[in-house]
Amino acid sequence: MAAMPDADCAAMTVPLLPRPTCLSVSFSSTSFASSSSSSSTTSASSSPHSAFPPPQPQGPCKALAVLRDHAGSVSCLSLCGEFLLSASTGGDIVAWQQPDLRRFARFGHGENGGSVKALAAAGKRVFSAHQDGCVCVWRVSRRSRSENAFKLVAALPTARDYLGRVFRQASYVQTTAWCSHRRLWIEHADSISCLAVAATVHNAALLYSGSWDRTLKVWRIADLKCLESIRAHDDTVNAVAADAGVVYSGSADGRGVLVARDGVSWNALAVATADRRVYAAGSDSHVAGWDRLDGRTAARWTLACDVKAHDMAVLCLCVVRDMLCTGCADKTIGLWRRQSGGELAKVGVIGGHEGPVKCIQASWCRLSNGCMVYSGSLDKTIRVWWVPGALQHDNGNEQQQQQEKSFKDRNHNEKASLFLR
Repeated sequence: MAAMPDADCAAMTVPLLPRPTCLSVSFSSTSFASSSSSSSTTSASSSPHSAFPPPQPQGPCKALAVLRDHAGSVSCLSLCGEFLLSASTGGDIVAWQQPDLRRFARFGHGENGGSVKALAAAGKRVFSAHQDGCVCVWRVSRRSRSENAFKLVAALPTARDYLGRVFRQASYVQTTAWCSHRRLWIEHADSISCLAVAATVHNAALLYSGSWDRTLKVWRIADLKCLESIRAHDDTVNAVAADAGVVYSGSADGRGVLVARDGVSWNALAVATADRRVYAAGSDSHVAGWDRLDGRTAARWTLACDVKAHDMAVLCLCVVRDMLCTGCADKTIGLWRRQSGGELAKVGVIGGHEGPVKCIQASWCRLSNGCMVYSGSLDKTIRVWWVPGALQHDNGNEQQQQQEKSFKDRNHNEKASLFLR
């Protein structure tokens, strides 16, 4: 078992809490109106699973655990029922069971397409995106023993989907310049970088996959059929998010309907489902947010905030209630709250990782009036934090308030509109 620094040990004074039933996680924009078209948990005591006193909701952020079980850098995280799922560049996926985050199962093991780039969960299925351009589908069964709880049942595109199109000339397309050759349009021609799961207006569950081949593909989860392929950007697709029938994609091309910035790569997206605000994390260290305004025949997005969140590129973000969590290449996590005027205010910074923070997830706990924050890093660790719900912005920070006010004054007429099909 790996030893933990004294500072981390001293910080662990609260227990790990179970994931609540109420969870809200997390640029061109496209609408879809129909579905047809070796392990160790480091703790403060000699036993990694010993109990701690209950948390104090009004206290500061608390470090709860450091999880080490990946040989490679932690590339993505996902919450799936009682499990926290983590994956790495080594190709393995680990399921950590709440509430004490013991390692429950390890699957993947690198034989299914190499490095895992993204994870998504929907019901009793887990989807993993891989460097070879495939999406693996895993069935979750709690009735099975841990080694069989996550079983590989399919890879996308499925053999049935493939055989139904392989003999049709119209099913082939020319791929991008750096991997130029003809292949089926249902196949990704390069590494898949991001996944998102959402329901359409007809309550049909869809999976969206974005790739370095510049395309965004839509899969119907019920039968795992590919419904559509979209040439979304002129460069790699880095991020995808979906909400209320609208899909958002972010790219390294710096272009888009909502925002265009030369030389900026949009690394991550998140949607606050409560108010439909879309957040984007940029390589220029900024986080921008747009409010969606629905009209009678169309919807439009208004730029609501643009803050310099860190000193280096923002690599990931997620939303839980009115709090935004950002992970950065500077090895820190930023905590932000939406203010009454719509702007973002920083309420805290968490440090502890020894490498850039590559992925982040969060879940709200009503019992303790706070949230659990999970962060994965290039230092090969996953860190778990408890953040009190009462964490507030320092009203004495006049400099940031002036910057926010100046931004709103300069950009109050700046809007981006998009008509929905």
